[in-house]
Amino acid sequence: MVLAELGQKIGAALQKMSKKTVVGEEEVKELLNEIARALLQADVNISIVKQLQTSIKTEVALTEEAVGMNKRKILQQAVFNAIRKILDPGVKPFVPRKNVPSVVMFVGLQGSGKTTSCTKYAAFFQRKGLKTALVCADTFRAGAYDQLKQNATKAKVRFYGSIVEADPVVIAREGVAELKKEKYDLIIVDTSGRHRQESALFDEMKQVQEAIQPNDIVFVMSATDGQGVHEQAAQFKAKVPVGSVIVTKLDCHAKGGGALSAVAATKSPIIFIGTGEHVEDFELFKPEAFVAKMLGMGDITSLVDTLKDANIDSDSELYKRFQEGQFTLRDMYEHLQNVTKLGSVGKIMEMIPGMAGMSGLAGDHGTAVLKSFIYMLDSMTSAELDDGKVKKLMTPSRMHRIARGSGRSIPEVQNLVVSYTKFEDVVKKIGKMNFKQMTADPGSLMSGRVGQQQAAQLAKALNPQMLKQLGGMGGLQGMMKQLSQMKQ
Repeated sequence: MVLAELGQKIGAALQKMSKKTVVGEEEVKELLNEIARALLQADVNISIVKQLQTSIKTEVALTEEAVGMNKRKILQQAVFNAIRKILDPGVKPFVPRKNVPSVVMFVGLQGSGKTTSCTKYAAFFQRKGLKTALVCADTFRAGAYDQLKQNATKAKVRFYGSIVEADPVVIAREGVAELKKEKYDLIIVDTSGRHRQESALFDEMKQVQEAIQPNDIVFVMSATDGQGVHEQAAQFKAKVPVGSVIVTKLDCHAKGGGALSAVAATKSPIIFIGTGEHVEDFELFKPEAFVAKMLGMGDITSLVDTLKDANIDSDSELYKRFQEGQFTLRDMYEHLQNVTKLGSVGKIMEMIPGMAGMSGLAGDHGTAVLKSFIYMLDSMTSAELDDGKVKKLMTPSRMHRIARGSGRSIPEVQNLVVSYTKFEDVVKKIGKMNFKQMTADPGSLMSGRVGQQQAAQLAKALNPQMLKQLGGMGGLQGMMKQLSQMKQ
């Protein structure tokens, strides 16, 4: 994701500092300089960088006086809090409600993904049970009417626009009035994309705002914009009362520091982030979770929420069999189908502590591999899926038939068998370590009732490289602790 490289650089600076035997003034200064360098290279405005450095220094000084904590921990927490403060101005955003008519106006730069974000916003609240509608008040850009109308049709959202009226103020006013009569809960008005130099478009934006009196004005910005976006965001804020921010294109490989700068300039909370072109690639923004993912610390809460949204039951027959150390190709098939419900592999890996650095490599390729496995499993008979002796079962002629039936190659079928064997080994190890007791009471791993021995057994079941990415035994126990706190 955008800002992942920045997170990795800051994470590397923190890791370098944690390896030092003594952490004194010079070490703190070196850490702050490395963080500042990483932020500036990522296009974060210099004033924000200075503000962040001051915030870290102040928190470290105050915490050191108050508690005798480990200085490395104090620094790590101070860096986390300083970045979170930039992204969280402490202002509660406007939230549309059912049976309460509200109007939300979208503004932003040209090419920021504003029109697509309007549709995603409408679809998100429609899924929450609100009656939503879209108004096209963008008469400046050719194709804006058609784009929003097509998006609205795909998302099954009511659309209002005019191909004969040239005045966006009239369209916005009449559209809002008509949709209010039709008892819509949320009316979203899309306006023309702007540049700082186009003063006429800024005046038009102000006129639209005065005509429709919106409950909230959402500023849409792209995470790929450079340092100039700080000034652009300030210009929007000066003209209209921007209440919320949506950051788009967070799936791109760009520097992304402009996103931090724009939030600081508007002093308005980020409400959503766009992570792709599809309607569902739209996530509620949580500052703590975002910073944790950015710094490679993972986001177990979002992972659990994602599992719940996908209706994956951890107490199902499949996962009970896992705990007992039983695993067939049919189990693998069901498990892969559950994984694909969660979204892209890269997005899931960002939520796991220590795995964010590998999410870019795993992204689309990882998802494609999982889908190819499902196609091959689809080509197998029931007897093949339920047979416990897969290595013996998979003869050359059988693999040839599966490859032909699924449209894959024989080496791909062989890769499936190898992957199954590795997964089966892990499941068997889990079955031997009384994992049922650990999952029934995950907090016991922390309190010593199950003890270090079973934690070591769990560590052995994992690939050594994966265990290292998780932060070793300490990282594994930390993740188990987070899971136990959410289960209680």
